[in-house]
Amino acid sequence: MILSSVPQVSPDDDRALLALALRLASEAAEIINEIRARGFQTEIKADASPVTEADRASERHILRGLRDACPSLPAIGEEEMSAGVEVEAGHAYWLVDPLDGTRDFSSGGADFTVNIGLVRGEHAVLGVVALPAHGQIYAGGQGLGANRYDASGVQPIHTAKPSEEGLRVLASRHYGNSELLDAWLAGRKVLSLEKMGSSVKFMRVAEGTADFYPRLGPTMEWDTCAPQAILEAAGGHLLDEHSAPMRYGKPGRLNASFYCTGSEA
Repeated sequence: MILSSVPQVSPDDDRALLALALRLASEAAEIINEIRARGFQTEIKADASPVTEADRASERHILRGLRDACPSLPAIGEEEMSAGVEVEAGHAYWLVDPLDGTRDFSSGGADFTVNIGLVRGEHAVLGVVALPAHGQIYAGGQGLGANRYDASGVQPIHTAKPSEEGLRVLASRHYGNSELLDAWLAGRKVLSLEKMGSSVKFMRVAEGTADFYPRLGPTMEWDTCAPQAILEAAGGHLLDEHSAPMRYGKPGRLNASFYCTGSEA
C-alpha cells in the first residue's frame, strides 16, 4: 500500500533520509510492477533512449515524496532533466533514476532498478537501489552500513575478496565493447564473465557475488550515485578512468568510463 503523506525529515539526519529513500523506492517498485502487469507503451526520447509510463510515474512519486519530506534538499530526476526542467543543486541534493534499465524492463527482462542517491559536495553519501523484478532493495551510506531487504528479512552485505581462481566479472549487456573490455581485463585472472543490465551489477559486487564491473562508456550521475554509496558502505570502490573515486556535479552530469570493485579486486 502506498502512503499518501511523508513525515518531515531533517536534511542532516542521514538515518531518517535513508529510511525515507528506502520507503519511496519500495513504493516506486510497486508502481513499476503494477504498470508492467497491466501493459504499457515504450517511447523514444530525443537522446534515443527509451522511456515508459513506468519511468514517469515512478519519478513523480519519488520526487513528490522527497520534496514534501525535506523541501530544503533539491531533488533532481532523470525524466525532469530530460524534459528541460532545471533544478539548482546546491551543496546537498538528491539524484533520482526512477527506472534504470528501461530496455530490460520494456523487453520483459528482470535487470532494472530504482535509484535514489544523496550527494553532499562532490560525494555520494547514501543511497537506495530497488530491484522490482527480484523483490530486493539495497540501502546504505557513510556510517550507516549496507543492507539487502527481501522476503527473508534484512541482511547486512559486504563485498568479497576475489578467490585465487580469478575474478567474477560483470559487463554491460547493452553497452559492451569487447576490445575495450579485453584491454581492461588484461593481466587479470578471470574466473567468469556475465553480462547484465542496469545498476543490478553494482549490487552484485556490493553483496559479494561478483568482484569487478568495468563500464566502458558514458553514463549519467543518477545512474551511479545511489549504487556508489551502497557499494562503498559495503567495502567496495567506484573509481573513474583515472582510478580516483567518482565525484558529482560534473558538467551535464555526465560520467566517463569507470570501474567498480569489491575488496582488493
